[in-house]
Amino acid sequence: MKEAPTLFDSAASQTVELANTLTEKDPQADLWEIADGMLAGAVHYWLYTRQPCGDPLCEECAAISTAEERLAQLLKDLEQYARESDYFHSPTDLNVGRA
Repeated sequence: MKEAPTLFDSAASQTVELANTLTEKDPQADLWEIADGMLAGAVHYWLYTRQPCGDPLCEECAAISTAEERLAQLLKDLEQYARESDYFHSPTDLNVGRA
């Protein structure tokens, strides 16, 4: 039985679909430019959603109460998502063993 996609999975899939749509509309487009724009938008939205509530005693906001703490959390999440990606390792990476 297949599980219904989570909101997280749906958002991630729709982001990839949007990138693919942009690429299909302009086959000459720079893929890195599309990816960088998508990443910039995602970072902007992520930071927007992580604004602390303003209560200095709020336990839920404690880990994101400063810009530096938010950046640290963002980088931690980004590394996790990158490492979990099917595209993290590439067969053409320079550090891939060759037999």
